[in-house]
Amino acid sequence: MKKIILLSALLTTGYFIAPTAKADNISLRICEYVQANDKNRLRSYLKQNKLKIRNIYTGLLCNGDTLLIFAAKANALEVGEFIIGKLPSKKVSPEIDNLAKHSAHLAEEARERVN
Repeated sequence: MKKIILLSALLTTGYFIAPTAKADNISLRICEYVQANDKNRLRSYLKQNKLKIRNIYTGLLCNGDTLLIFAAKANALEVGEFIIGKLPSKKVSPEIDNLAKHSAHLAEEARERVN
């Protein structure tokens, strides 16, 4: 009886730990592709995992920054433009001031997106 309870407890614990590890791996990959300014790999990775930038943007942080600010700090202009194009203007407009501190080009793209 003890073996059955122990086995079921271990299986249940493993079930709850696995999704978190996968989510951490996905966020790590996305941050790596943004930092490398690799838009094609980012697009294919998102498509492969059936993710959309607008759905994951608010919950994803790279080094404590939003995805767009992280792209600006990494000077990833191509990926930054891609992210700006995929986000709704409501999410882009609050980021413009922070973006201007790190990348004038991306701040201008964000202003065009909002207007």
